[in-house]
Amino acid sequence: MQWIKTKWKPIVTYLTVVIISILYLVVGNRIASVNFSFGSAASLQYTADIIEIVNVEEESYTLSGTGTEMTSETVTFRARITSGRMKGSEIEAAQQIDSIVAVTPKRVEVGDSVVLSYESEYSVSEDGTAVPNGNYQWRFLQYHRSGILIITSVIFCICLLIFGKWQGFHTVVSLAFTCLAVFAVFVPSILSGQNIYIWAAITCVYIISMTLLIVVGPHKKSLCAAIGCIGGLCVTAGLSAILTIMMHLTGLTDEQTLYITMMDSAKIDLRALLFGAILVGAVGAVMDVSMSLSSSLYEVSEQMGERRSVRALFRSGMTIGRDIMGTMANTLILAYIGSSLSVVILLAASETSLLSLFNQEMIVEEVMQALTGSFGILFTIPVTSLVASVLYTRRRHPQKVSKQRA
Repeated sequence: MQWIKTKWKPIVTYLTVVIISILYLVVGNRIASVNFSFGSAASLQYTADIIEIVNVEEESYTLSGTGTEMTSETVTFRARITSGRMKGSEIEAAQQIDSIVAVTPKRVEVGDSVVLSYESEYSVSEDGTAVPNGNYQWRFLQYHRSGILIITSVIFCICLLIFGKWQGFHTVVSLAFTCLAVFAVFVPSILSGQNIYIWAAITCVYIISMTLLIVVGPHKKSLCAAIGCIGGLCVTAGLSAILTIMMHLTGLTDEQTLYITMMDSAKIDLRALLFGAILVGAVGAVMDVSMSLSSSLYEVSEQMGERRSVRALFRSGMTIGRDIMGTMANTLILAYIGSSLSVVILLAASETSLLSLFNQEMIVEEVMQALTGSFGILFTIPVTSLVASVLYTRRRHPQKVSKQRA
């Protein structure tokens, strides 16, 4: 009977976590999307396949006051709609390519998959304002790239299943729930104007709990990792909040954040948005460190046998943690630098001194994200080591052990 309970316990836990995750995503999305819904801005955008190039017109013009000759190219083509309520319809659209833009998209060809917008043409009124005249036209918006990303994601998941087998399957499931938690719950909560601090904390706690229970299961290892991870994130959250106030950060760093301030749908606190970005960005690295350390210490405690002690296990945890800390801190910092490398290059080329460069809010925020995340990793190590050394050295009650053997 005890063997049956032990065998079914992980399965019951797994199914429970999956069911709770589905409920969290459904209910959380409804709560987070009270004042917002996806798709309202993209209702007149469709994917299409180009079936014929109808005409190519090229026009030359000169920029006023410069004498520089520029070219404007209009490519007219026929395409078959592949999404939405107009799926299967054949329409005529146009792509505009202007040399005034430094980097222009490739001219469309037959067989290309594109995204088209169906938008109104505008006329200039007497007071000089542009007003829609009621004539709609299909225009090339961008190439349809998400299909390739989906295929690449599928190949990645297949590789996880091949190399990881059941553990790979658990990884795919946890990764899917993580992405859905961010894009179906956390992002709508921001766009609907809700408290970003609270939703960032809820999202991180959910991701930690769900991932560890699915990948590891209900085990001492997952409990130690969860406590260590939450401890590290608390340090990251507290430090980022303090530094944001001390350095007088506004969260306004580039044109993307400027556009956010001009949104009519919700007034978003940019400093809270920065806090959420730091917390969500750090949770993966912190969880990786805590899980690696928790698993390593569990194996060490098993090898120690009756010789295990809190002090010896904690010392082993700190030794292992030092090796993990060095590479993981580099990983986090390089990830932030790599994600904003083009901005760093642009600012470095335009600034006249290092003093001016390293006081730019955009650079300061990137460095702060890397440092606060690294602090989280740093403090995750002693917290996880301490919790693991206490839990792994606890002795089973003699009566309980004898009952399990019987």
